[in-house]
Amino acid sequence: MKSLKYTTALILLFIFTNCEKVVEIDVPSIPPKLIIDAAFEVNFDEFPVTANTVVKLRLSADYFDTSIPTVTNATVFLTNLSNNSVINFNDLDQDGNYVPDVAFLPQSQVTYELTVIYNGETYKGEAMRVKSTPLTNVEQGDETLFSGEETQLKIEFTDDGTVDNYYLFDFSNNLFLAIEDRFFNGSDYNFSFFYDEDEITLPTTVTVKMSGITQEYFTYWRVLIDQSGQNAGGPFETIPASLVGNIVNTTNSDNFPLGYFHISETDSYQINLVEKN
Repeated sequence: MKSLKYTTALILLFIFTNCEKVVEIDVPSIPPKLIIDAAFEVNFDEFPVTANTVVKLRLSADYFDTSIPTVTNATVFLTNLSNNSVINFNDLDQDGNYVPDVAFLPQSQVTYELTVIYNGETYKGEAMRVKSTPLTNVEQGDETLFSGEETQLKIEFTDDGTVDNYYLFDFSNNLFLAIEDRFFNGSDYNFSFFYDEDEITLPTTVTVKMSGITQEYFTYWRVLIDQSGQNAGGPFETIPASLVGNIVNTTNSDNFPLGYFHISETDSYQINLVEKN
């Protein structure tokens, strides 16, 4: 009787094992869209003040594609709308990253217009430099969360109480956090960020960036992070939905681009993280 039970079990296991099928998911392909990542950073707390003013151009890819095509044959320039002066950008390394022909530092209270011409179509967006406040302190803490293996980073700064502020934090390794000062306007503020054990390998060095951003850019990043998860990776990552920014196609509005044009005041802090006993 036992032999019959074992024989029946083996037959059922063989049937179910051989009934498994590989299911191929047919994801519809859509024409690639131009992605414009023009997130300028003014390092206002350095002396002398410097700026990162790179315009990154890519093409969107299908959901399961592992590579993001670069755009190396576009025309890119910036117009200072206060005096109509023009700064040309070129992709010197043919890697899709366009840099200004001359050193360029975005000025306060000036509106800049970004123009990108690609495949006979013109894309435009406007931005002004958004003020920020410097980081007061960044240090490694001893606390953990659920697994007990997380690494704590303690952040401190003083918020400007004269305006509503929005901030974007870049914790390296494609880890971002967007916050607003609704509950701490004008106050000294501190919070903790935790790296999971699979996000960093200790000991290591990370650079923390704090940028002042507009309310619109704050909303853009909140949606981007929600759609992509914590490891947002910026607008070049493949995300479930097309996230439209502040750049428009003035030639063909139906062929809208992805990405954003923004100018942030940014403070950076480099810290060495070590293993804690």
